[in-house]
Amino acid sequence: MKIGLIDIDGHNFPNLALMKISAYHKKMGDSVNWVTVENYDRTYMSKVFTFSPDFLHGFGNYGEIIKGGTGFKMTNNLPSHIDKLCPDYSIYPQFKSAYGFLTRGCPNKCSWCVVPNKEGNIQPYADIEEFLQDRKEAVLMDNNVLAHEHGLNQIEKIIRLGIKVDFNQGLDARIIANDKSIAQLLSKVKWSRYLRLACDTKSQIPYIEKALLNLNEFGFKNYRVFVYVLVKDIQDSFERIEFLKKKGCSPFAQPFRDFETNKEPNYEQKKFSRWVNHKAIFNTVEWSDYNTKNARKTFSQ
Repeated sequence: MKIGLIDIDGHNFPNLALMKISAYHKKMGDSVNWVTVENYDRTYMSKVFTFSPDFLHGFGNYGEIIKGGTGFKMTNNLPSHIDKLCPDYSIYPQFKSAYGFLTRGCPNKCSWCVVPNKEGNIQPYADIEEFLQDRKEAVLMDNNVLAHEHGLNQIEKIIRLGIKVDFNQGLDARIIANDKSIAQLLSKVKWSRYLRLACDTKSQIPYIEKALLNLNEFGFKNYRVFVYVLVKDIQDSFERIEFLKKKGCSPFAQPFRDFETNKEPNYEQKKFSRWVNHKAIFNTVEWSDYNTKNARKTFSQ
């Protein structure tokens, strides 16, 4: 069979599902390529983000079309015999890290998060060596790896293997705040760059503060802490940003998007997020000044 792949979100981050689909079909002896103006027996289209525009069919013959990913439907999942395969990293040669999950799901039920509905409660998923493929760095997409014993055991293994990692979805500050042994464990990890946390509501500020104290005790510095900040109410978000800035962390603002209605973030949320995420502006211009000067300017995301 001739298999075509389409990464609708673009190629700025590897699509794990497509990598596993590619691995499966190559294992079956099929040819697999990114779609061009050719004829295919089957084409897989994957979309993670609901806001990515749908793929407009070109001039090729795509054969049987299979669409998957959260961007199309919340309940889309790979068949287990494909899901457990090691990804085919060759289709994204520009990325040198390994990619995968150690756990799936999350015990928290945050109203803005799709994970509880899509994946359910946290559970073991994989061993790091199942998808590491001798790579020296890994990007791990777990939603709450610290909340399960399997995740903690895998972090210990990561330390023994000496590989660099990035838990790019963030770690639960509450767990680090409430257990110094977790902070001590994390201080032994070789981080690609940042240790990532999240501060989505003001109620999380005390946990972030205590987590930072625990990490500092074991030699981890605040400037190496990256914090996701959900932006809904601007004043609430500003208070969280100011707290993180004073602590020396690196905040990253994410304007709220309603996944159920796919409602776009509003103008103020986008403007505030741009101020935070454009570090040259954030470090030199106060929000009040930026907000006033840009009040009548057209915002482009």
